[in-house]
Amino acid sequence: MEEIHRRIPHRPPFLFVDEIVEITDLGATTRLNVRADFPFFEGHYPGNPIMPGVLLCESVFQTGAIYLAEKLGASALDATKVDPVLSRIRDARFKRMILPGDLIEIEVTEKEQMGKFYNMAGEIRKEGKTAVTVAFALAMIPKEES
Repeated sequence: MEEIHRRIPHRPPFLFVDEIVEITDLGATTRLNVRADFPFFEGHYPGNPIMPGVLLCESVFQTGAIYLAEKLGASALDATKVDPVLSRIRDARFKRMILPGDLIEIEVTEKEQMGKFYNMAGEIRKEGKTAVTVAFALAMIPKEES
């Protein structure tokens, strides 16, 4: 968990990455164990808990921020000095429900850089099958600017 905390400022209850699987030159892969004790399950939906799509997307964005922190090096690796800022979300698609007890794998791939913004594609897999896809853009912004 320290590897994650060193790269991004997110903390429970708003941290949706448990483990870094791999960081490459082109992207990153992480995992999340969707625990039944996540507080949002109390209200989404009572008696039939489903992980909210917006929080699934957030796990993708956090994985993208982990990748960017690694790519940009020492200054971006310090989560006390920079914040990952989401600037665009495009074409989110939800293909499978994510339920308590599921283990999901989250993968992001960098597509292109435009100035300080990085366009990425993200995918969540459950049992090897695509559950969510989303395109997005992130920038790492020094804290005094965010």
